[in-house]
Amino acid sequence: MTGRAAAARPTKATRPSRAARGWQSLFTAHPARTVVTGFSAVILLGTVLLMLPAASEDGSSADFVTALFTSTSAVCVTGLVVVDTGTYWSGFGEGVVLALFQVGGFGIMTMASLLGLLISGKLGLRMQLTAQAETKSLGIGDVRKVLLGVAGCTLMVELAVGAVLALRLRFGYGESIWDASYLGFFHAVSAFNNAGFGLHADSLTRYAQDPWVTLPVAVAVILGGIGFPVLLELLRHRRRRQLTGRRRWSLHFRLTVLTTAILLALGTVLTCALEWGNDGTLGPFDWHKKILAGFFHSAMSRTAGFNSVDIGAMTDATLLMTCMLMFVGGGSAGTAGGIKVSTFAVLGAAMLAEVRGEPHSGVMGRKLAPHVLRQALTVALAGVGFVMTATLALLVVVDKPFEQVLFEAVSAFGTVGLSTGITADLPTVGRLIVIVLMFVGRLGPVTLVSALALRERTRRYQLPEERPVIG
Repeated sequence: MTGRAAAARPTKATRPSRAARGWQSLFTAHPARTVVTGFSAVILLGTVLLMLPAASEDGSSADFVTALFTSTSAVCVTGLVVVDTGTYWSGFGEGVVLALFQVGGFGIMTMASLLGLLISGKLGLRMQLTAQAETKSLGIGDVRKVLLGVAGCTLMVELAVGAVLALRLRFGYGESIWDASYLGFFHAVSAFNNAGFGLHADSLTRYAQDPWVTLPVAVAVILGGIGFPVLLELLRHRRRRQLTGRRRWSLHFRLTVLTTAILLALGTVLTCALEWGNDGTLGPFDWHKKILAGFFHSAMSRTAGFNSVDIGAMTDATLLMTCMLMFVGGGSAGTAGGIKVSTFAVLGAAMLAEVRGEPHSGVMGRKLAPHVLRQALTVALAGVGFVMTATLALLVVVDKPFEQVLFEAVSAFGTVGLSTGITADLPTVGRLIVIVLMFVGRLGPVTLVSALALRERTRRYQLPEERPVIG
């Protein structure tokens, strides 16, 4: 044995103990389980920090449920709050909330993988698998590029949008340089991470008719919610076109962008049509400002959580339409929640193929694998089950109209943060239900179930085929 080989082999002194190996196996045996553990740890850490007297404006300690609700909402980039962020929390508390939704949007395991990359210059196989589970990258060899790309996209968009907002607040609203910068970058980070946390009690309603505020926020929300794979593919293909003059988009890119554009346009049209004459929302605006507010609401319904008009004053039809958009959410591997637009598109393609009598489902010239259809159906049905169960539980403990309770449940599951105004009135049990729903909605039903599964089973035989009567 050579000296180099002997040095590379771990000795008994350097080998981890049996107890350490046991804890490592418990928390990192499955990447999805590690993601759940990481999110839980950061939520608990945020809860402890928010319970410190320095975190509240009046110097008193926040109660456990309030701190836990705020921490979960921030890490899960939801935006639902039981206390006003700008008045209840101190500067330290607001900084904690900002750090929590930045970490939550970036991804707990993505952050850990990036730190490991920067410190050691390389990633272990287990860390690469963990990062792959969070970023949805297609190959283990791409993880390093994905991590660096995620960091670059996040920093670039947040700085650009923050600068625009800061300049507008400084010269358009007379804010001081410090206040304009702080407000601008806080809302920029919140927007890109689809967190929906704002420092004003009325969210962004005071800026409803100002395109220099609402449009940059909407752009940040769309870019963050469309998914990192789409953004990274856009950057890669831009360089590839400069070199080869050709551009080929993946099915995921085309499906996500097209479905997102359709839902944004449909949400804008329906919001304007349903709220055009409503004096509590779009009614007092000029026609072009109504379109601006309608587009902003459509974009925010894709899991951002900011609002430029009073959600509680909207018609029941608009609330139902908004629930549909919130449930679908944004793109995969982004900061948005919901069942994701790709899931929605795959289910639509499967339904269309069944109506046409075609044996296989296809979209954009590509055949969809059967396991993709099963995954999409599982995610959608699990989402419906979680929302309906939570709505039923909330109706038992909350004396509020059904449409408001359903809206709250869908908003929590989709990690949206929009509310008709009942969040602060929820009792302790109701807040705990919403906390669980936000946690499940951020991690995804399939990820949560697979993380909690004790072991995977593979059936080694085939069952006889038989068709039940459907419909």
